[in-house]
Amino acid sequence: MPVQKIQFKPGVDRETTRYNAEGTWYETDKVRFRRGMPQKIGGWERISTSTFLGVCRSLFNWATLSGQNLISVGTNIKYYIERGGAYYDSTPYRDITAAGDATFAAVNGDATITVTEVDHAANAGDYVTFSGAVSLGGNITADVLNQNYIVATVVDANNFTIEAVDTSGATVLANASDTGNGGSSVVASYEIYPGAEYAVPFTGWGAGTWGSSTWGTGGTTNTTIRLWSQANFGEDLILADRGGNVYTWDASTGAVTGNRATILSDVVGADASTPTIVNYVTVSDIYRFVICFGCNDYGSSILDPMLLRWSDQEDSLTWAPSATNQAGSLRLSNGSEIITALQSRQELLIWTDAALYSMQYLGAPEVWGANLLGSNTTIASQNAAVYANDVAYWMGTDKFYMYDGIIKTLPCSIRSYIFDDFNQQQRDQVISGTNERFTEIWWFYCSSGSTTVDKYVIYNYGENAWSYGSLARTAWLDSDLRDLPLAATYSNNLVKHETGYDDKETGTVNPITATLVSAEFDLDDGDRAMFISRVLPDVTFEGSTTSSPAVTMTISPLTNSGSGYKSPLSEGGNSAATVTRTATVPIEKFTGQAYVRLRGRQMAFKVESTAEGVAWKLGATRFDMRPDGRRG
Repeated sequence: MPVQKIQFKPGVDRETTRYNAEGTWYETDKVRFRRGMPQKIGGWERISTSTFLGVCRSLFNWATLSGQNLISVGTNIKYYIERGGAYYDSTPYRDITAAGDATFAAVNGDATITVTEVDHAANAGDYVTFSGAVSLGGNITADVLNQNYIVATVVDANNFTIEAVDTSGATVLANASDTGNGGSSVVASYEIYPGAEYAVPFTGWGAGTWGSSTWGTGGTTNTTIRLWSQANFGEDLILADRGGNVYTWDASTGAVTGNRATILSDVVGADASTPTIVNYVTVSDIYRFVICFGCNDYGSSILDPMLLRWSDQEDSLTWAPSATNQAGSLRLSNGSEIITALQSRQELLIWTDAALYSMQYLGAPEVWGANLLGSNTTIASQNAAVYANDVAYWMGTDKFYMYDGIIKTLPCSIRSYIFDDFNQQQRDQVISGTNERFTEIWWFYCSSGSTTVDKYVIYNYGENAWSYGSLARTAWLDSDLRDLPLAATYSNNLVKHETGYDDKETGTVNPITATLVSAEFDLDDGDRAMFISRVLPDVTFEGSTTSSPAVTMTISPLTNSGSGYKSPLSEGGNSAATVTRTATVPIEKFTGQAYVRLRGRQMAFKVESTAEGVAWKLGATRFDMRPDGRRG
């Protein structure tokens, strides 16, 4: 029998058995599909040596009138503005004391400083910035005191402690001369309370929704993680933390130390109807309304999770409706809470936990109206939906969806594989993003049993192909204002993707292991064993930065479709061969052959690279194979 070309359809199929999925790929990691062929994904590199505090859940990119290209970085602890690789702390304050309300007390030989302020309402782990303080008389100088501190311990309602450090972060011990209290001009500015890093289930009275449990039994629910939403209103930023207040960040001051976001209702000129609690906020692209989804009603301080309100057009500070403005509100009915919203080409799409709505501008007097597009849908999280190629895609709690004018279940050849290994308690951590260069949608999620994001799934809408793998990313950004996609990591930094072919998340170069495994294939209907003696790979290493890039090709024989890999063993134990190319860069297309000795009824084919600087694309591999009898 002559050499046979073995080609597989693009994408992975895990909805059936390895044998029944013949002609497709079955396993991937760090591999994508392009023009029908698999290839290793691009690498990533940190944008700077700077880091931020907390786990980042939100990234937003915009440009100011002065030309500053800024990225907002929302973590569970802080909110930053990134410029030039530096992260400027812009976290809003919940309270700022009057001068002199806070005083300090030090103990000789100790770094612990006791702060006294009546009804401070601080918790251990909160952040507070002191200003206006003078030296206590010795080592505890004004520079030591006038910094951003974390609350170490709470002594009581009127006292808490901090650990003194200098401006470089080194511990400072008080001496016998530190007898002052900081002076009468000390101001303590308390940041908003930090949010949870991941959801923690709890059970008991007050847990769960009304009626969710039986009489005499407490309910079960999760603490919510800190999630941010934001949009630019002109050059300024409107932002909100889910279940918290609405804030604004003034871009005219720029990304500098001390330029903090402020509560929108506290801005001079804001009316008394400005929302003070909200789940999600955005700004309509064309008509320039600030819109709050899930917020307090007029004259109320209680959050209504199905109520949405909008400001007057072109005015973020006017929220009370009148005959002379276009401020207003409406309440959705299908679902129990609004989860998220996305701007599409001609409408705002709004997801509740049970339905999808279309919100469109109608003009006065109604201003905005909402139409139900479909019910009995789910969405995994606030960040689980994206808009690409004039289509909305989102991850539900047990399947994927798309909306192109009609809500559809997105056919997924790895649906069971993904959702059978999906931590539903941590679904708020699901994030999504586009990689437009490769016509891809990426979703990152927590696998079963993991409280941190560790898995990803890719849908290539240009190829209609799915792939998956392991990678930890907590936020994703693909912006026209940046050359490459950006992502947030658990190393507390941002990395740019599709640069090189290695992992440079921490500044150290590490190889990216890329793996591709086929489903089983056989001769005819598998009634005859086959013998493979030679492989003619079709691999290109273009783009590799190493002088000797290589992949390992492994062919695993099986006695039958239900047996394990390499059962029987290959003849002489030779079932793998290294396919390599040695040349000066750029690396040329590989041509050659590799010899193996394998016998079995079914075979599975694996390609893997594990070294630094390796880029590869796989074409149509050929096998020198012949029938070898009917017995396995």
